Amino acid sequence: MRFAVACAAATMVVAAGAAVAQSQMELNAQAGNDLRKSDQQLNTVYNKLRAKISDAGKAKLQTAQQSWLRFRDQECEFETMGTVGGTIHSMIVAICLTRLTDQRIKDLEAQLNCKEGDLSCGGQ
Repeated sequence: MRFAVACAAATMVVAAGAAVAQSQMELNAQAGNDLRKSDQQLNTVYNKLRAKISDAGKAKLQTAQQSWLRFRDQECEFETMGTVGGTIHSMIVAICLTRLTDQRIKDLEAQLNCKEGDLSCGGQ
């Protein structure tokens, strides 16, 4: 199921990027650039959240982030097994990593923008 989603996403990227990127190498590079942008945004939000929370919260956040990074990488390794060895593989991996990174950004932003006293907020 996830592989089908990844392939559909890749098809959309290829269709959307066809006017700009013509070769698989260019498509791979664009997917890599998108991932770098998401990683930069993740680091920005993560550092803003660290600056806002308690010392105990910082320690828990760091542990959670390390676990999440392992999960993200392993999940994408699993999801992209069907493209291993193909020229599209690095693009599919980058698309997966970007998707999960963008979701993590949303999760951290929710924590960053919690109102004081909200019991769903960690690290206060």
